Amino acid sequence: MYMKEYDYLVVGAGLFAAVFVRQAIDAGKRCLVIDKRSHIGGNIYCENVDGIHVHLYGAHIFHTDNKEVWDYVNRFVTFNRYTNSPLANYEGILYNLPFNMNTFNKLWGVNTPKEAKDKIEEQRSEYAHIQAPANLEEQALTLCGKDIYQKLIKGYTEKQWGRPATELPAFIIKRLPFRFVYDNNYFNDSYQGIPVGGYTRMVERMLEGVEIRLNTDYFQTREELDKLADRVVFTGMIDAYYGECYGKLDYRSLRFETEVVDTPNYQGNAVVNYTEYEIPYTRIIEHKHFEFGTQPKTVITKEYPAAWTGKEEPYYPINDERNNSLYEKYKALADQEERVIFGGRLGMYRYYDMHQVIAEALESARKELS
Repeated sequence: MYMKEYDYLVVGAGLFAAVFVRQAIDAGKRCLVIDKRSHIGGNIYCENVDGIHVHLYGAHIFHTDNKEVWDYVNRFVTFNRYTNSPLANYEGILYNLPFNMNTFNKLWGVNTPKEAKDKIEEQRSEYAHIQAPANLEEQALTLCGKDIYQKLIKGYTEKQWGRPATELPAFIIKRLPFRFVYDNNYFNDSYQGIPVGGYTRMVERMLEGVEIRLNTDYFQTREELDKLADRVVFTGMIDAYYGECYGKLDYRSLRFETEVVDTPNYQGNAVVNYTEYEIPYTRIIEHKHFEFGTQPKTVITKEYPAAWTGKEEPYYPINDERNNSLYEKYKALADQEERVIFGGRLGMYRYYDMHQVIAEALESARKELS
């Protein structure tokens, strides 16, 4: 029987792909990785600009409670002590996120958890008559009242989704994370940080010794590429793999404007959200603060939400009823595949954080290689 050149053709060079490939290589398998972009790393790719590791596709902060995942990534890079503590700018006033005692003190001048809870209940009571919220606005008002909603939720959410809050489904906000402590750490996880040297270094080390072909579109030479390997690991859009035979899945996209600014410190924080609807971007990222940079210049990125028409990069699956139902049809096809493994945000049509992608890739590799 003819032996193929590779055991696995891996479509995409993002995080799921890199973890799966590392496990496969360590198990003695032969892998070919292809990616249509000109770089590895997918959306966690970092570019060195004036000594600053710029998160080219938006801020990525690694956090997890999963010790196996934490130990795994630390095999490849050292993580710094960065703690995600974003700020929200509303009409020039800065509020701490997530909603905590610093936020409540700034909003209402309250100092104790009891005072904060009483104030929230007072604000919520104005909307007690809403028994079954019909949309996101009603849902948010019943959860937090008007001050937090108007200043910190409404405009930001409408920009993110490209629709008025009164036209968004209530289930988008199931609960609001109120924290009655003076702690600005956004995440509750045991482990958190940024790779020293950026995420690209981590992915490079995962893919060490692997043949990689960049600027290679799987769909343009699919037949020839499929012949090279026994099995395919596909991390692109699952509907595209099947020629959108049931119709297109929906995504939200993002647009970034990045510039070098001739100042050592632009905003004093890595992430500042802009919650007013009238300001078109949702946040400004100042990349040097992810690694406590002291460079004489700084690099900032303005992040704009964008509709997805099929030409833009897909970032977030829209997991509403229509799309989830459509995905299940594609998943039924995927479950019948004997030589194709689907993975990652696009291949599994789920909004995954990095630690979740790694856990899925490790589990997929375990099943495949055992």
